[in-house]
Amino acid sequence: MILYVLITALVVGLIGSAISFRVVKQFERGVVFRFGRVRPEVRGPGLAMLMPIADRLQKVNMQIVTMPVPAQDGITRDNVTVRVDAVVYFSVIDPVRATVDVQDYISAIAQVAQTSLRSIIGKSDLDDLLSNRERLNQGMELMIDSPALDWGVQIERVEIKDVALPETMKRSMSRQAEAERERRARIITADGELQASEKLAQAAEVMADHPAALQLRLLQTVVEVAAEKNSTLVLPFPVELLRFLERSTPAESAKPAAAAPVEQAPAVKNGTPVPAVTSSAPPVAELAAVPEPTEAVPT
Repeated sequence: MILYVLITALVVGLIGSAISFRVVKQFERGVVFRFGRVRPEVRGPGLAMLMPIADRLQKVNMQIVTMPVPAQDGITRDNVTVRVDAVVYFSVIDPVRATVDVQDYISAIAQVAQTSLRSIIGKSDLDDLLSNRERLNQGMELMIDSPALDWGVQIERVEIKDVALPETMKRSMSRQAEAERERRARIITADGELQASEKLAQAAEVMADHPAALQLRLLQTVVEVAAEKNSTLVLPFPVELLRFLERSTPAESAKPAAAAPVEQAPAVKNGTPVPAVTSSAPPVAELAAVPEPTEAVPT
């Protein structure tokens, strides 16, 4: 009987010891409830000993939790319908408050994140949602972190992932961007033409002061065109070059001699030679200068 009693006591002790010990992992913390009351000390990682029947251990994960926020439909401040989703990173900093003060802190953080996201959409313009997300992320983080601190939870980071726009708005934004690019292209082209005209005016002034520069430019153009192996070359001939060649050509030294009078061969009539008659008519120019006789008009 004594042996049976000892064996029974040993088995009960082993069972009680197994119930009294719990293993807490490195990323967890243990909150102990003794007869329903929470103990102020938090059990760290390792082997935690509990009082049998009296104590209950609840483990709390201390890792950073990544929670996606479902996409929320809203209207921006400039009356544009958008659909925005986000992601929230948070972790537990006070296991006791996260266990006692809120029933399910993960669900509570999810609801606060959705509400804050809709509020951010209504307070922001479309341009801010598309280009100034860093400021919106900080504002949303402050809105979620304010109630989360009372639950023993700290918000690590909040980011807006995507902004979905209606198709009509996408087309309007595309047209606006295309018009903006066209405007900048025209401005750049006009600026280039202005600079080119200024440089051409300066080059014209230099060529006007030095005419030989125009001839060198012409020869350079001929060389550039000839490099293409063309069979036909159309070359503009500047007036300045003609004037240069005219000045370089020497004047004629002598005028051509006047034409000698032509002697006619003597004519023969009935075997007797007739002397040649030389014409003493004045030149055509002189004849043209002699005035014609005028007829007298009877009175």
